[in-house]
Formats: sequence, C-alpha cells, structure tokens
Amino acid sequence: MFRVIRCLRHLSNTPLRSWRALSTATTTIPTSDQGILPTSRSPIVSELRFFNSITSEQGQIPTYRVLDGIGVPVEGSQLPEHMVLLPTVDNVLYNVQRQGKISFYYGEEATIIGSAAVLAPDDDTARWVSLLWRGFGIDGIMAQCFGNLEDKSGKGRQMPMVCSTLPRHCTRTLAFPQHFGSPAHHFHTISSPLATQIPQAAGVGYALRRDPARRHKNVACVYFGEGAASEGDFHAGMLLASTISCPTIFLARNNGFAISTPAHEQYAGDGIAARGPGYGVDTVRVDGNDILAVMNAVTEARRRCLASGRAVLVEAMTYRVGHHSTSDDSFAYRGRQEVENKKKIDNPITRFRLFMESRGWWNDQEEDDLKSRLKKDVLTALRKAESLKQSDLRDLFTDVYAGEEPWNLREQREELAGLIRKYGEAWQPWQSELKRFRDEGKKVVD
Repeated sequence: MFRVIRCLRHLSNTPLRSWRALSTATTTIPTSDQGILPTSRSPIVSELRFFNSITSEQGQIPTYRVLDGIGVPVEGSQLPEHMVLLPTVDNVLYNVQRQGKISFYYGEEATIIGSAAVLAPDDDTARWVSLLWRGFGIDGIMAQCFGNLEDKSGKGRQMPMVCSTLPRHCTRTLAFPQHFGSPAHHFHTISSPLATQIPQAAGVGYALRRDPARRHKNVACVYFGEGAASEGDFHAGMLLASTISCPTIFLARNNGFAISTPAHEQYAGDGIAARGPGYGVDTVRVDGNDILAVMNAVTEARRRCLASGRAVLVEAMTYRVGHHSTSDDSFAYRGRQEVENKKKIDNPITRFRLFMESRGWWNDQEEDDLKSRLKKDVLTALRKAESLKQSDLRDLFTDVYAGEEPWNLREQREELAGLIRKYGEAWQPWQSELKRFRDEGKKVVD
C-alpha cells in the first residue's frame, strides 16, 4: 500500500491540463471490450453515474471503473484532477504498510484506502484504517493490540482477537486491532456485533445535520460487508437515514463472502446497490479493486451528502483474499487456486503499481528499499509494545460510566480486591499475573 499512498503526492500536484494529456495519450481498451466484473454479471462502465430508481429495462447495475486489470485507464474514464491529502504522506506510507504487517486483510486495499483518502479529517467514521490515515500512528495500533499502558483507546479493555501474523519471536498474545475509539480523530468505537455500526452511523449523520457548526461541512461514513447487509440493522439504518435526512455514506464492501457464506447464498437480487433506490437513496456501484474509481465515487458521494443533507449508498465490488479471521480456514469453502488467481488477475496493488510505473512514479529499486526500511520499523515498534506493562488493573473499573461508581462495579471491584489480598502474595501464578500491570493491582486494594 505504500505504492498507493506515494502516488497521491504525484496525483495531487498534477494540473488539470496534465491529467487530460495523460488520459488521451494512454493506450486504452475499447468500451465494448471492457466486459463484466469478475464473479458477477455486472457490466463495466467508465462513467460515474449515480441512480435512484430501477426499472426492468435497465438490466443489471453497472460497475464504475477507471483502471483496468493491468493498470491502464479504460476508454472514456477521467482521472482525478486533485486528491485530498490528510496527514503527511510519508507517515501514511509507514502506517499503511505496518497495518499490513499486523493483520490487514490483503485484497481490499483499494476500497479502504481510496475512501479514507477523500474523507475530511473531521468526518466521523469507524473503520480503523481511517485512524492510520489520520495520524493515529503505528504505536497506537500496537498499543491496542497488546493492551499495554500506552493504549489510549481502550486501556486494554476492548475484546482481543488473536492475530495470525504474529512473528515467531513474540512471547505474548497479539490481539487483532479492531476495537478502537478516538474522539480526537472523529473515530467512533467499534463494536463486535454484526452491523450495529449501521444504524449508529445514521444517528451520527443526523447529529451532524442538527449541529450548526458541522451542518453542510461533515458527513458520517460507515463501512460494512455484504454479510452485514443481511442483518436487520442494515435496513433500520437505511430507513432512518432516508426518512430523517442524514448525511451518511453507507459503504458496502461486497467481497464475495460473509465468513464462509458466498454472496449467491446471501441474496437473490442484484447485490447491495439494488436496495438503495428502495429507500430513495442515491446509489452507485464501483470497482472496489480500482483505487482511483473508489476515490472518485466516494468524493462525489460526499459532495452529494453535503449538498442535499441526505444519505448515499456506495457498493464496492471486491474480493476477500485473506481468511475472514484467525479462526477461519477459507480453503474449506473455496478453492486455493481461486484465491491465487485473484492475487494475480485482479490484484488492486498490482493494478495501481503498474499505473504508477507507467507514469514513471515508481520502480523496483524504490520498492525494495522501502520494504526493507518498513520491515525494520515495524519490528522495532512491535518489540517496544511487547515490552511495556499493561495499564493499571484499576482501570478495569474506571471511566466506564460517568458520575458515581455503580453498585455492581463496586461489588466486583471489592471482590477482586479480596482475591488479590488472599492470593496476591501467597500464590505464584497470581504474583506473575499481577506484575504485568503497572500498579500490580495495588490501586484496586487501596
């Protein structure tokens, strides 16, 4: 992903005239040969067009694309005139690559990075890549993974999920970095239950519209998979956003599988995009493996949200190359060769790398040098996080509720204090465990 982010500097500094020259000078693929999106019957188009109604004469919903599978702009496509750069590009280069070293599921990079890049820094969202993009930093990610004393988002209290990419030298459990929260970065805490974030995002959009300081300035953006769109919360969120006018972008990542359930067993209709018009919501389907198409689509979706104060639905068609989680073996329900073919044929990173190389913005030597530097930095940050103690054990009971401590938490704290007095100095397993905390449990007893 460092290749994707590095290119943004070139794109943002390229004038409109230069873009037009590039788009006309590049070898293109005729529109008639653009075909359909892999694993679906959705026709590929080069024109970004939102819709809000479906009739029987329209056929299947098309998929918007800028770059073809080998990084060549398709005929009639328009490359971006400028990009929105959020934090320093070099920092993002580090962060995104480090994200991949931890637990970033390769295969959906264009959808996630492309959308995060064009949201404003103070737009409300809840996809953890946005934290990296907005400067949360790899140290913050590592701290949450290990739940150490530098974990400002949850103080080690958020539910961990074991990560399969743990380096061999680690001796402690590394959690899957999913349950973040950061008010400073306009990032809402992530919850584990499926699809709960969708109606929450509609409510956030409604709150933005009611706030004079943020009305017509900010939007809420919620990410979810096509599996989550099968939950009732999806329909509740869409109905709420459409009836009370919430400036919320609903970004569905249709990656083909809801854990082990393939898309064709999840719905009989034309994907998630077909549901938008039923709620009176402007909708577009985009090639989720084409970062330029995603950036264009989300930029326009955000503009529409701000202009109308209403919701917009974006369906990004992509493919989940990795396993759903460390408890999932995806080869039990799909062929290994299918995944390998996707890595080669419809790889979002390769597609954009080829585009960058064709412009003279990247080469193999730069890639090798940066990979080597990033690997060293990632391991350094990981070792630092692993060496730090966890937050005070007392934090288990603090700043969960505002005001006076509830009776049930008080009872639990007193019960734990009693156990620490009984076993903390008499039983070696308790002694070892308490030493992992900064206060060694003493503040609970006090």
